[in-house]
Formats: sequence, structure tokens, C-alpha cells
Amino acid sequence: MSKNYQKLEDVIGCKWSVSVLLAIEAGINRPGMLERHIDGISAKVLSERLRKLTVYGLLEKHSFAEIPPRTEYTLTVLGKKLVSIIQQIHELDTNSTDTH
Repeated sequence: MSKNYQKLEDVIGCKWSVSVLLAIEAGINRPGMLERHIDGISAKVLSERLRKLTVYGLLEKHSFAEIPPRTEYTLTVLGKKLVSIIQQIHELDTNSTDTH
């Protein structure tokens, strides 16, 4: 199995990663906002997911030298492509349950 496939499996197989990507795509881009928006995620898990998604090239971290310090995350081009695929899969699932 290729390394890229293992990364993809790690992201798609983790409900938190998908939730984080979708929330950031929706404009919720600061850690505190994400923690409040994503029901059930802990600060520790959120921090780990943000770090991994950044390392995988799906998110870009922006730190602002302000008081208090501010950090925001945005989707990279690759992250936007993956979110689009996730949304298409969600639409397929929605459409298949509507027809049954």
C-alpha cells in the first residue's frame, strides 16, 4: 500500500478529520470555534487532527502575532479537492437513501 493511500485512509477513516475539514470549508477556522462547533471533539483530539491535516498538506496554518495570539486554518488546494470528493460521496449517500 502506498504512503499516500495510507494518509488518505487515515483522513477518511477518521470521523474527526472529516468533521474538521468540512467545518473549515464552512468558514469555521479557529481552534476554539472548531472545538465548540464539532460536537464531542476534545481539545487534544482537535489539536492532533489539525496537526496531521496540516502535515498531510490538506490545511494551512496561519499564526498571527497578536495579543492574545490568534491561529487560523485554511484549506489548501488539495484540501479543497478532498472536501469536494467528501461532499460528492455525501450527496450519493443522500440520493441513494432518498430512492429507497
